[in-house]
Amino acid sequence: MTAGARVLSPIDATAIVRPTDSLAVPLGPGVPGKFLHALGARDDFTRLDIFGALLPDLYEVFVRPGVVYRSGFFGPAERFLVSSGANVEFVPSDFRGFEPALEALSPRIVSTAGTPPDSDGWMSLSLHAGASVAELQRAAADPERICLVETSPGYPKTFGLPPEHRHALNIRDVDIVVEGDATPFVLEDPPPTELEIAIAQYAEPYIPDGATLQTGIGGIPSAIAGILANGSGSGFGIHSEMFTTGLMRLCQAGKVTNEQKSAFEGYSVTTFAAGTRELYDWLDNNDAVRFLPVGIVNSPSVISSNNNMITINGAMAVDLAGQVVADTISGQQFSGIGGHEDFIAAANLMLSDRSLVCLPSTTSVDGQLVSRISPNLPPGSIVTTARHQVDVIITEYGTAELQGLTVRERAKAIAAIGHPAFREELDAMAAVWP
Repeated sequence: MTAGARVLSPIDATAIVRPTDSLAVPLGPGVPGKFLHALGARDDFTRLDIFGALLPDLYEVFVRPGVVYRSGFFGPAERFLVSSGANVEFVPSDFRGFEPALEALSPRIVSTAGTPPDSDGWMSLSLHAGASVAELQRAAADPERICLVETSPGYPKTFGLPPEHRHALNIRDVDIVVEGDATPFVLEDPPPTELEIAIAQYAEPYIPDGATLQTGIGGIPSAIAGILANGSGSGFGIHSEMFTTGLMRLCQAGKVTNEQKSAFEGYSVTTFAAGTRELYDWLDNNDAVRFLPVGIVNSPSVISSNNNMITINGAMAVDLAGQVVADTISGQQFSGIGGHEDFIAAANLMLSDRSLVCLPSTTSVDGQLVSRISPNLPPGSIVTTARHQVDVIITEYGTAELQGLTVRERAKAIAAIGHPAFREELDAMAAVWP
């Protein structure tokens, strides 16, 4: 350890934060949780700007006077903080855009979670590479800034692709090591519903043997992974922003070889992982899965270089033009953009690739059935992914293949997969579509 590296408790580490300061934490599983919880004991902030996304827990620091939280992706914690009156602002950006945004903001303290150092001093960045790796390295090299790693034996040791992308920091290079005992937050993996299985069954024929897969979070991607794990297909590859419990099940079933993909052949590639405790135990010291920065994993040129790239993503709503709303509800921020647009757009660059946007045809609002497919998006709606980038839309009533269709043909195809209670109205609007 160099003379400059200090090992501190979470409480002692909070002293490095000035009353007026800036701090960056990674998305979700990369958050240094014990440090953030300890920071909540402070009440002397004049202006503390915290940059992050998808908090895995509620931290008292975000309701302290003088604290401003700038989030690039909302989860349950962010939505709770907003409803509680905390000073939370959404920063519109896809996940890939977090990298230049962090560089431009240049927070004085850049932090992350990681594993305890090995015999050579290397601390694995565990479940998150994301957008913060380069900024952590810049902060470590700048004497005016602080690079902080919170370590815990509860985090799995994972790997990058050295030498350029080691997915680890050395204790000799960082400024502060916070020793803790945190464990990763757990996302349960409940059995899929009948509706999710119905959508997954429509998606399955689009996934040939040897396809490279990207899946998002939720019941539908999990159901698709389950069908593939139990099916006759094989030789799949994984190139996914998020590594999920469903993708682990696919690997456990012997269906993943990564032999037919072009980008990083032989490895499942991701930029962060979240799921069950079983997933985290399975990832520990598993060199078949490699964690790379989001600028690489979510790069459209890298994504599209894979053979038979099949991307699977969700949506809140679509209209008959094919516009997709995936991160807001009635114009209010619900989640984030993430890699939605990148993975949908990239899979349209090659004829052999497909992007699947999967959603239930309806939802319930105040006890009333509401169609997720509308002739026109309501006023105030915010489009996540533009109509010209969308390939296939799937509901429990079928598929709408949009590639090469005119605007009227697209409207008819989308109307046909609406819920029967709303289909007559949708068909009528599609028939007179501009």
